[in-house]
Amino acid sequence: MTSIPENITRINQRINDRATLVAVTKTRPVELLREVYDAGCRDFGENRVQEMVEKQPQLPADICWHQIGHLQTNKVKYIAPFVALIHSVDSLSLLKEINKQGAKNGRVIDCLLQIFIAKEETKFGLSPDEAHALLAGSELDSLPNIRIVGLMGMASNTDDETQVRDEFRGLKKLYDELAVMNRPNVRFSTLSMGMSGDFELAVDEGSTMVRVGSAIF
Repeated sequence: MTSIPENITRINQRINDRATLVAVTKTRPVELLREVYDAGCRDFGENRVQEMVEKQPQLPADICWHQIGHLQTNKVKYIAPFVALIHSVDSLSLLKEINKQGAKNGRVIDCLLQIFIAKEETKFGLSPDEAHALLAGSELDSLPNIRIVGLMGMASNTDDETQVRDEFRGLKKLYDELAVMNRPNVRFSTLSMGMSGDFELAVDEGSTMVRVGSAIF
């Protein structure tokens, strides 16, 4: 059985500086997170707000915390003081709440729009048309404490590599279309796609950030 540092080294060799590795630390104890940190990883992803809030003060301050799970508006206030990137923005109302809490904390909070790309009804996210409309809408001008820096998507949970690759390719195409939008608080730099089972396919198709948990632990 390989160790956490060995696993992280192997993953980093596979992505070969093409993407940032976010270690998905949900349900993992703080002791294991310290091993991940000692292995050089500084980007940690949590699904649940409560878990992130509990772990954050117990670990080094230079960790960048990523909210990668579905986020309810009433939970934003708990992570607004420190979260580095929210991957799972799927509505204008959520953006408004993030902006409100960012203002309270004197921060501009980076966000990704979550796009629904899978052939499964269980996944959250905006449609491509909804993403276009949100980024073109005038209401963005009243949200100075958020910055939309890209897109996130989850491919279908299937062994069909062609389907997964097509889903990632479609998200990259949408990313390229939206990246040219010129808004003060829209600055695309991040395409978050790929998890433990498909991160190599995702990087091949243009991912700049992968979210990997089980392959590390």
